[in-house]
Amino acid sequence: MKRWITLACGVVLVLVGAVWVLQGAGVLTGSFMTGQKLWFLIGLVAFLVGVVLVAATTFRGRTR
Repeated sequence: MKRWITLACGVVLVLVGAVWVLQGAGVLTGSFMTGQKLWFLIGLVAFLVGVVLVAATTFRGRTR
């Protein structure tokens, strides 16, 4: 059960982080976050944490 929760959190962080990066870079418009460097950096951190969670969950599941 814990594996699925970790995987789901990782996927959500990857998706949200990607949106925040695109908004911070000015690619996605229509938000107060558009063109803001802070949201680009926050999104990048969220994206990378999500990738680590997904990778850790995937590799841990294969070794067992």
